[in-house]
Amino acid sequence: MAHLVLPGEPARRLFSPPSRPARTAGEDVSADTALRTMSDGIALLWNGGYPAARSLLTAIDRRIPPPPPDDYPRYRTDRARRARLLSLLFVPLDPGHVIPLRRAPDARAACAAVYGPLHEPAAVPLRELLGVLGAAEWRRRGVEVPALGARIHPHYGVFAPVRQEYVDLIAEAPLPTTELAFDIGTGTGVLAAVLAHRGVDRIVATDTSPRAVTCARENLARLGLAGRVQVVTSDLFPRGRAPLVVTNPPWLPGRPRGPLDHAVYDPGSRMLRGFLDRARRHLTPDGEAWLVLSDLAEHLGLRTRGELLGWIAAAGLRVVGRTEAVPRHPRAVDPGDPLHRARAAEVTSLWRLSRG
Repeated sequence: MAHLVLPGEPARRLFSPPSRPARTAGEDVSADTALRTMSDGIALLWNGGYPAARSLLTAIDRRIPPPPPDDYPRYRTDRARRARLLSLLFVPLDPGHVIPLRRAPDARAACAAVYGPLHEPAAVPLRELLGVLGAAEWRRRGVEVPALGARIHPHYGVFAPVRQEYVDLIAEAPLPTTELAFDIGTGTGVLAAVLAHRGVDRIVATDTSPRAVTCARENLARLGLAGRVQVVTSDLFPRGRAPLVVTNPPWLPGRPRGPLDHAVYDPGSRMLRGFLDRARRHLTPDGEAWLVLSDLAEHLGLRTRGELLGWIAAAGLRVVGRTEAVPRHPRAVDPGDPLHRARAAEVTSLWRLSRG
């Protein structure tokens, strides 16, 4: 068996140890054989044409049985198991991030942006590589944000603002001030940009992710807003107080299992509760904290409305207003997905909170 050397920090975080035994596979291997091998924990290192590798990955995915419908815990467990299994189909990378396969795309710039320099032959899961290439295209084209009249360019591992309702809620709510605002968990910087676009003079945006901080800074500079928005690395709040504090935390309690999961899943509601518990001490006496949150967790039985209201009250905050928006999902939802019914009933709200 060969041993795979994985490039860069993201792959090393996803796989432990950072190398694993593998067998070579080409276009003569069937999807059934590949699935049996991978189910035994053995990786496949592809040496055929690149389009055939993509076709094999799709065929393997179709052969994995789906979980029972309307069982969200089973669904999440299945998605994690499916991701681990599909990530056992690897493609080689030569130094400089060249894919030495027939009809392979030019992945050099996309891989270098994610993994950094590569000076020795390596291998990467095809599933991950497709994500890297897709993210590079998102970054190149950007996402149109009507509230800005401009595009936001997400980086790999930073949540793209493809759902616009939470942006529109921030764009339309009555501003309590145009002096200063904090944007907590800024991500791409889209909400900070919207606040600046609305006339807020100074904004401090925070995030714990180095990728998000870099992404937000680049977007704000591209929009000509770098002089009004300071992006800093911080766990939730920066120092000081502001008359407006805004956040759009991950909406679902749960453990992240991939790079983008951190924008969706909040273990133990840590960010949500941390924001509520600390908002009071970072608000000026007449200030407002804006919490943008979907009720998807309520429809899935992961959190109740009573729990949310209890956390708000326990933090010494009170609700002074709430506006709602019905999300426009960018693509069709799989009816077998237990999120389907929850999404059909989902409402996103902007909770306006003040010091109680």
